[in-house]
Amino acid sequence: MSKYFGTILIGIQLLFVAASGVYGENESVSLSLNDAVNLAFTNNKDIQVQEEEVEIAKANILGARSGYLPRLNVGYSYTRNGAVLALPSQAEIDMYKDLGVFTGYDNDNQVNLSIRESIYDGGFSIASAKQSRIKLTIQEETLRFEKSYIEFEVKRLYYGLLLAYETRRITEDLLKQAESHYEDVKNKFDQGTSSRFDVLQSKVQVSKIMPELVRAKNAVDLISSDLKKILGLKMNDFLALKDNLSYETAEINEEEFLRKAYANNPEVVLKTLGIDAGNVGISMARASGRLQVDASAAYYYRSDGIGDMFNERHNNWNAGITVTMPLFDGFSTKAKVDEAKAKYEQAVLNKEDINDRIAVDIRKACLDLLEAEAIIKSQRDSVEEAKESLRISEISYENGEGTNLDILDAQVSLSQIEKNLSEGIYDYLMAKAYLDKTMGKAFD
Repeated sequence: MSKYFGTILIGIQLLFVAASGVYGENESVSLSLNDAVNLAFTNNKDIQVQEEEVEIAKANILGARSGYLPRLNVGYSYTRNGAVLALPSQAEIDMYKDLGVFTGYDNDNQVNLSIRESIYDGGFSIASAKQSRIKLTIQEETLRFEKSYIEFEVKRLYYGLLLAYETRRITEDLLKQAESHYEDVKNKFDQGTSSRFDVLQSKVQVSKIMPELVRAKNAVDLISSDLKKILGLKMNDFLALKDNLSYETAEINEEEFLRKAYANNPEVVLKTLGIDAGNVGISMARASGRLQVDASAAYYYRSDGIGDMFNERHNNWNAGITVTMPLFDGFSTKAKVDEAKAKYEQAVLNKEDINDRIAVDIRKACLDLLEAEAIIKSQRDSVEEAKESLRISEISYENGEGTNLDILDAQVSLSQIEKNLSEGIYDYLMAKAYLDKTMGKAFD
């Protein structure tokens, strides 16, 4: 019995620990849109991976530059020879150098210092260095593209959550109005001044709104979860938004927008860099079929014993130059050049395609801005009119001049106009966000 009591006591203690916040404490996070974007930039894994790609590209620049630099080596070797060339001992005495330096030793020890430099490699090293710098710029622009995508997604979810909050508020207000009206009608029915049909009609109205409110609340929870995910927050954290669902009118200049997009859009810049990389790739492919000039030099000590190596009788040096001109390589160079030219033409076509798509995207964003602003203006003025219409219908019904249906219609109309207004503002904000993304505008 005491055993089971101890188990129960431990369970109760764990519940108290969890309730006190020590066990999985949740945090409250209050964010502006600026905070949310910066937090996503910090926590997003795709951005972190791309930042490492930029570092890799920086390292590759140093590797490409090595083609310009000489190769300097120091080495030691030991070789055991079964037989070496033997010369007359008198000649060996008369030689300034020990003959073994030239002909070898039974136990051949050698320490050398050598240097090798490529004087001309057909332009490969120059092209390789250019390509490495282009690749770094490509990775930097890819990082900017990743950030622009994440920024747009954060805006979509942030504005979407603001819209969900507003939709929930509008639905809650509609439900309160419907419930209040139902109580009024029911009281009138009890007093004999209202029909049973009005009571049933008002009750049905309340029932019709309840599912809308459930969907509105679920939308808040779902969008909030998606936003937390992209921000790298815990699902149980409480998220509060500092901004409101509001907008500022932007001046529309499609020609200026298109000019900025062609200059700054990361995808356009990447396609342009693809053309540059393709052009450099042709030079690299041609290099293997061109003249190759290398120079080398070495200074070494050679002896049959380590202890008797470092002296004037056992040192020597050599220097030389090598010139190679490929005459026939089985069409290998031609195949590489043809491939590089095809990739270059492909890059040109990709650039033309992205330019056409950007023009369409800019036009779409401008039209969406105009459409959303037209909706906002038409609905904003109608909100007060709808409220006044609801007030008049309630007074008319109270005085026996209006019908119950007039009130229900007025309630729904006010709710719908408020939803249209909030959705119009959301559409305007998203059109502006899409326009900024298409123009390659950095978040500030």
